[in-house]
Amino acid sequence: MGVLNIPNTLTIARIVIIPVFITSIIYKRYDYALYLFIFAALSDVFDGFLARLTNQKTALGTFLDPLADKFLLVTTYIIMSVYELIPKWLTITVISRDIIIIIGWLLLYLVSDASRVEPSLLGKITIWVQSFLIAYVLVNINLHVLPVNPPLLLWITAGITIVSGFHYIFRGMKITHAH
Repeated sequence: MGVLNIPNTLTIARIVIIPVFITSIIYKRYDYALYLFIFAALSDVFDGFLARLTNQKTALGTFLDPLADKFLLVTTYIIMSVYELIPKWLTITVISRDIIIIIGWLLLYLVSDASRVEPSLLGKITIWVQSFLIAYVLVNINLHVLPVNPPLLLWITAGITIVSGFHYIFRGMKITHAH
């Protein structure tokens, strides 16, 4: 089975569009940013679906898919907070969770030799909520039909991000104690 199959190509395309997405935000081409984000979200859904449907799951795809999600989300939160489209405290919350997870994975690997940690349902929900907020902001910038960054949506995003971070910490501790 080839590494450069359709699911992996979609994942790589998602990574490649990140600089274009950032450029569209910098130059205030929010319409392009919205289209690119929609493409990224749809490619994320379809690459996993196609990989399972066509039995084209690869080690590269298993590694790149969550990496593409993280690159897109982290860079988007950074650029959107720099341009004051979302609050900086929320970006700090999102990035802190990811740093904690990465450090936790590294420690888990060093202590227990567990190199593969499956994403949890709560982790996936967190990514969906974080992505929803970005989509919400981009739709509102383009259409001006929604309330600007409603506090409830910001707090839900922050809350699920924090809870998910603690969830991964406790999962890591359970795996460590099991070894």
